[in-house]
Amino acid sequence: MLLRFSVSNWMSFRDQATLDMVATREKQHPHHVIHVAPLDLRLLPVAAIYGGNASGKSNLIKALRFVEQFITDPPKPDAPIPVKPFRLDRSADNRPSTFAISLLAQDYIYEYNFSLNAQRVLREELKRFGSTQELIFRRESEPENFILSAKVEDRERQMFAFHGTQDNQLFLTNSISQKLTEFKPVFDWFDNLRLVFPESSFGDLMGITDEDHPLHARIVARLHNLDSGIASLRQTKIPAESALPKALLENLSVNLEDGQTVNLGAGLSFRKENGLIIGRRLTPIHKNERGEEVSFSLNDESDGTQRLFDVLPAFLFLEQGMPFIFVVDELDRSLHSLLTEELLRTYLALNRRGSSRAQLIFTTHDMQLMTQEIFRRDEVWITERDHSGASKLVAFSEFKDVRNDKDIRKSYLQGRMGGIPRIQSITSPCEEAETQ
Repeated sequence: MLLRFSVSNWMSFRDQATLDMVATREKQHPHHVIHVAPLDLRLLPVAAIYGGNASGKSNLIKALRFVEQFITDPPKPDAPIPVKPFRLDRSADNRPSTFAISLLAQDYIYEYNFSLNAQRVLREELKRFGSTQELIFRRESEPENFILSAKVEDRERQMFAFHGTQDNQLFLTNSISQKLTEFKPVFDWFDNLRLVFPESSFGDLMGITDEDHPLHARIVARLHNLDSGIASLRQTKIPAESALPKALLENLSVNLEDGQTVNLGAGLSFRKENGLIIGRRLTPIHKNERGEEVSFSLNDESDGTQRLFDVLPAFLFLEQGMPFIFVVDELDRSLHSLLTEELLRTYLALNRRGSSRAQLIFTTHDMQLMTQEIFRRDEVWITERDHSGASKLVAFSEFKDVRNDKDIRKSYLQGRMGGIPRIQSITSPCEEAETQ
């Protein structure tokens, strides 16, 4: 689970901004709180991030994606690090970009942070908290210094991994690549992180819609209950030779391993079986007025239904309590407010069992969702740009005048909490003439 994520000097975030998933003393919706008994932790299952266009919402999600990719898929030796510092302050060019993440893995709290510029990692540190606090390692490049806990296994090999770590690479990443397991819980945590952007979809759509998948019946039922008009889902085999360009088919034949699947979007996937490329297409089934089945392609469905296919599998996994952290940018894109609300209410209601370690973080413009009937105040966040163009991130719980009986939507739209567009009216030529 995620406890906190901080970023500074990244895109529109000049100063440090922190998303905190640790529950405050808020008394609303106590069933939302996830209790982690061994560590006496109280964590939140959801965070909704609001803000005007270009306020920084998506940049926060992109920062998390950068961290994930930099850890799991580092740049090649001597390649520049694709960091994006704040560009509206010249002094920011000389400051490092800094990322910090606090996470729960195997009943330990890990705090991991690193600072870097386009050329090198300047600082990297990992701490672990259980019954005591422990510094696992600290790496600094200027001056070069490396501290490694005496409790770390395979110290000699870890030191070897440190000396072999490239300037543009994390020691954590190189240690894992050397088959060392001390930091694997932190590395593996990112396997449970799922990032869904407006232009992307949940990666396992084809798996969950397979008729043999245990969640197949559930996704069909939810699509029906959400008034999509879809009666059932089928996957049909298609010849790869006719569905793919020759060059792409040859590429898949060479690079896919047996049993491996690649999803190409629009309900289309290809799998290598016994050396052959097998294609599958997701087919939504509707019924006409006589009750006869009519096959559609996914592209025939409305934009809203297609977006539902992007996010509904995520909600099904969340509702099952699986330990995934879903981060969705523009959750409400093309979705009706009542549909999005139903998805959120169902997820949060099922969290009452208390044993779930699933979390959902999303950005949205949907004002219909901004109500204390759905969320606690510490679950709603606002991004806003200040006069210098720098983004800030603030939770509703930080506003002292936001009572638990207050209409937070009204206060937000009145600009009392920031995070709304500062629109300047434009006087038309006719209006100018009338005033002269």
